[in-house]
Amino acid sequence: MRILFLNKVFKILLVPIVILATTTAVFSQDPISKKDIQPYFDQARKFKNQDKIDLALETLNTAANEAEKREDIKGLIDSLHELALLYLRIDKEGDTEFYWDRASVLLKDISYPYGDGMHKYIEAILLHRSNRNFQSLFMLNEAKQLNNDRNFYNNLLLTEAKVYLSLEKYDSATKNLNSLIVNTDVYEKEYLTSQAYLTLAELNLGLENYAEAAKNGENALAVAEDNGFLEDFKDANILLTTVYEKLGLYQKSLSNSQNLVQLKDSIFNIEKSKIEAKTADKIRDNYKTEEIARQEQKIEELTESQNRSELTAILTSAFLIIISLLAVTLYRNNQIKLKTNDLLQTKNKELQIARDGAVQAMEAKTNFLSTVSHELRTPLYAVTGLTHLLLEENPEEHQKEHLKALKFSGDYLLNFINDILHINKIDANKLEPLNMELNLKKVINEVINSLGQSAKSNNTTLILEYDQDIPSHLLSDPLKLSQIFMNLIGNAIKFTKGGEVKVISKLLNKNQDEVTIYFEVKDNGIGISKEKQKSIFEGFEQGSIQINREYGGTGLGLTIVKSLLGLFNSQIELESNLGQGSSFFFEIKMKSIDDLTEDVSFEITPKDYDFKGLHLLIVEDNKINQVITKKMLTKRDMTSDIANNGHEAVDLAKENVYDAILMDIHMPGISGEEATIEIRKFNQETPIIALTAISLDDSLESFYAAGCNDVVTKPFKPDIFYQKIGENIFDKKAKNSLT
Repeated sequence: MRILFLNKVFKILLVPIVILATTTAVFSQDPISKKDIQPYFDQARKFKNQDKIDLALETLNTAANEAEKREDIKGLIDSLHELALLYLRIDKEGDTEFYWDRASVLLKDISYPYGDGMHKYIEAILLHRSNRNFQSLFMLNEAKQLNNDRNFYNNLLLTEAKVYLSLEKYDSATKNLNSLIVNTDVYEKEYLTSQAYLTLAELNLGLENYAEAAKNGENALAVAEDNGFLEDFKDANILLTTVYEKLGLYQKSLSNSQNLVQLKDSIFNIEKSKIEAKTADKIRDNYKTEEIARQEQKIEELTESQNRSELTAILTSAFLIIISLLAVTLYRNNQIKLKTNDLLQTKNKELQIARDGAVQAMEAKTNFLSTVSHELRTPLYAVTGLTHLLLEENPEEHQKEHLKALKFSGDYLLNFINDILHINKIDANKLEPLNMELNLKKVINEVINSLGQSAKSNNTTLILEYDQDIPSHLLSDPLKLSQIFMNLIGNAIKFTKGGEVKVISKLLNKNQDEVTIYFEVKDNGIGISKEKQKSIFEGFEQGSIQINREYGGTGLGLTIVKSLLGLFNSQIELESNLGQGSSFFFEIKMKSIDDLTEDVSFEITPKDYDFKGLHLLIVEDNKINQVITKKMLTKRDMTSDIANNGHEAVDLAKENVYDAILMDIHMPGISGEEATIEIRKFNQETPIIALTAISLDDSLESFYAAGCNDVVTKPFKPDIFYQKIGENIFDKKAKNSLT
């Protein structure tokens, strides 16, 4: 009898073990990737921007069902968030809070920074709608720390601008909106531009700046009409009706009013509103019904569990017997674990202290290098500028040799400082790749052309092998790609005398709009030993001391390449033999937008401008730099005034007419950015060129958002300096005369 009873107990114990093993196997499988439901989000976004709310709701509902069916928790959270935002669009805040609460429950059991950021973003919008604007700004900043998605960041900037507008912080709102007008968003570029123009028009209408409001309103109307953004088209017409009435342009006001009547009669009618409301209510009610069904199923499962209470009692008895037998062993093991844990905690504290010290040291190093690199640029500007001026003043032959040596040393020092600052920015996570349209062949050819003189002086042939199957229009970061090729090709030329350097670009794979491209820079120069290949990508490393002495350089080029490729999630590899040359190769994934064809000229020919008679304003606090910049302008028959700080610059710009303004960014008092913003309030036409010894915290986007037309980094090459002045004065005038 006892044996039969034990067999029965063993079978009972075996059942939950099998169930547990099966369950573990099922849930240990990787969930379906969120990418599988991404097309639903893209389609819903298009429907929403075109005011097809019912279709957008149905698409997002399908995405939520697919995510739930596949046990894709992150995809389900994203679907609930998008539904919450869509219900906000039709002013159903109660339904928004319902979906927001459902996402809250799911986020408690999962680590998902993107979802947390979106959650705080929706909460910020709800706070803004209830006029709690300072709390909304705080929540937007929290969201910004959790989510670095470019589309999310752009929408956050738009919401932040609207909150600033409610708080009457017009400068902050304008800065955000100006950056959105020139956004490079992959998904909603035109919609964000339309919204930015529309919000700027509302801002200027509130400030009674009716002419500017009309200009922004017309821009919003044009973008909305071209892209079928019906809600924006309607809002732009409403706003322009009011603005033109304020300006006394009653015919234009009537025209916009008629557009509005026609639009409402054809699209924004009662029937459309009913369909949207019916679809919204249906989806919400179905979701609630399904949720109730899920809860009822859980109740049934709990009831079945209660019916098995007797079986649980038998299993409990069996486990108690086993636990009793193992108690002594467990106690001893526990004592050992306690001692081990104490030791581990002590070691963990030591490691944490060491880690904190390392982080502080890294931050100190980063800040020190940034400050030193930035401060060195100002005196270096004096060195390179004075050298250039002296070389142009027909020096004696024996002086010319010394001046050329001084110029070479200044250029070398500038390149060294740039390399340090570049690596410092990457280490401090201050760089991220852009996503903008480019022609890859043009990018590579521009680098090859710029290095042609170096190759010629080394008697080295440059060869480009370019796969014609590579799409002509891609999305990536042309500037960082240029920096990668500049360092690799420049290195290859430096260590290859009387040989050849081959640049290879090959299409590896194309799947719809995703392309993978293989790059290789190959030379037949001096090569690298196997031992040195292990450390060649580390900072300040070269092949040997002898190589350093013979060829020069800092040894930072390959470190920069490795760091930049890391931003693209790519890794550089090397094959080399001493005396037989080297080959550096890597792969990069890009987006293809190859539905355009055009012939591209790869030759860049600087224009020769006639500067005679131009009058410019120099804004610079450093006396030496004032003298140098003024003399460089005088050399080209230009006259100039000097402002010692930002306040003087604003006053002089009000009192005088200048062909251009050269604006230093880092000045005491108000900065160059702030001075530019003030000047743009009363002068929109005069080109403003930022001259800056750019530092770790500087952002080119903020310069353009403030109103600068171009940026030249100090110390600059004279040819680039004159070229930028010519482009921004003469090319702008030519463009304006055509329009």
